Amino acid sequence: MAEILPFRRPKASEKHKGKTLCREGHHKWCVDQAQVFDTKQGRLVTRYRCERCDKTRIEAH
Repeated sequence: MAEILPFRRPKASEKHKGKTLCREGHHKWCVDQAQVFDTKQGRLVTRYRCERCDKTRIEAH
């Protein structure tokens, strides 16, 4: 059977959902527990990841 393709184009709001806030600098930061020790600095760090755009920032303790 053939794969059925949608005929309508996605709206701009559907296409860019959640990215406009991050573009203006309003990220939705959450703590990422995957990496808690930085080997270059040699100390514990807190790694934050934005839930919408997956941008990361690191805060050293």
